[in-house]
Amino acid sequence: MTHSQTANEIIERRACISGVGQSDVGRRLFRDPLELTLDACLAAIDHAGLTTSDIDGLATYPGPMSTPAGFSGAGAYDVMDALRLNCGWYSGGLETSGQLGSVINACLAVASGLANHVLCFRSVWEGSAQGGQGRSSVMPGGSGGSFKASGFMEWTLPFSAPSAAIWIAQFAQRHFHLYGTTKEQMGWIAINARRNAALNPKAIYTEPMSMDDYLNARVISTPFGLFDCDAPCDGATAMIVSRLDRAHDLRNPPLRVEAVGSAIHGRPSWDQFDDLSTMANRDAGAQMWSRTDLKPSDVQMLQAYDGFTFLTMSWIEALGFCKVGESGPFIDGGTRIARDGELPLNTHGGQLSGGRLHGYGFLHEAATQMWGQAGARQIARNVEVGAVAAGGGNTCGCLLLVKD
Repeated sequence: MTHSQTANEIIERRACISGVGQSDVGRRLFRDPLELTLDACLAAIDHAGLTTSDIDGLATYPGPMSTPAGFSGAGAYDVMDALRLNCGWYSGGLETSGQLGSVINACLAVASGLANHVLCFRSVWEGSAQGGQGRSSVMPGGSGGSFKASGFMEWTLPFSAPSAAIWIAQFAQRHFHLYGTTKEQMGWIAINARRNAALNPKAIYTEPMSMDDYLNARVISTPFGLFDCDAPCDGATAMIVSRLDRAHDLRNPPLRVEAVGSAIHGRPSWDQFDDLSTMANRDAGAQMWSRTDLKPSDVQMLQAYDGFTFLTMSWIEALGFCKVGESGPFIDGGTRIARDGELPLNTHGGQLSGGRLHGYGFLHEAATQMWGQAGARQIARNVEVGAVAAGGGNTCGCLLLVKD
């Protein structure tokens, strides 16, 4: 039996990130969402030094969706047809381990030999879908028309709770109660994101934000204020997941996937999880570290989901950068998570200020930083090991990237 066939091989190490691409990003671009999607896809293919004829796999999240409006800009079939791709493998769906579940699936596909170069993409047009209305206009039951609820929404919608802003606020409140976490501590996630966004030419919000600005913002769902919530926008992000043995002659040095985490051991539920001070990221993070000899102390950069500020704090704990319950003191003051700190965090501004590109934006930023291509926001140190995490509630996934 060869080494590549040993039973204890970490199979995702056969995969790497070889290129990334992104469309224009804006609050309301009013451009065709498929056009934005193709812009990102073609940019990623070119960035890797490939052509469309080299692409033999396709993965996306969540696939085509009409509700909520703007949540999906294109499905796998749309892109496959538009680019005339010949795929040996493809996948697109909503029920997966967070937005990065589609990338994890692509890693497994290339590792198993079903494809050599998988195009992964995620596109949104939530800003334009809202038009001149508020965010509630694109939420289930918020358009003024009829809506038939199903699943857990049958239990939340009658109480005017269709939004994750309400569900995740309950996790944050529980964390505050158990561990003494404060609103001021949580605010450093938002302030750090805004500082980084100031150096990102595609960011939605770049003007300076103080702690007073953060604390005085209107309440959305206690303890969340406006700046605890991500910024809806239009845009698309894409990346190429390649077989490692097919990537060494491409345009960028391959970023090898050291380990992934996709586990969920609690109930697959937002509100019926066994511990409401944490979520499925607890299981995904533990699984990732079980698949590598590296440790949290080896990580030189973290790009972690910030659909809401508390989600980032939860990921910091789930990935072992501090003990459970200690993320508040860990980020307090913002020094540790600053771009020049010991754990640079969300260096593009995250979703809070950079724009809600929904998971893929974090992997795009991690790769850009590790290739030294981030421009004014480039981390000064040479990042050899980076962690990426996305999702919340019962949809969580994470990856560990290393320079090959």
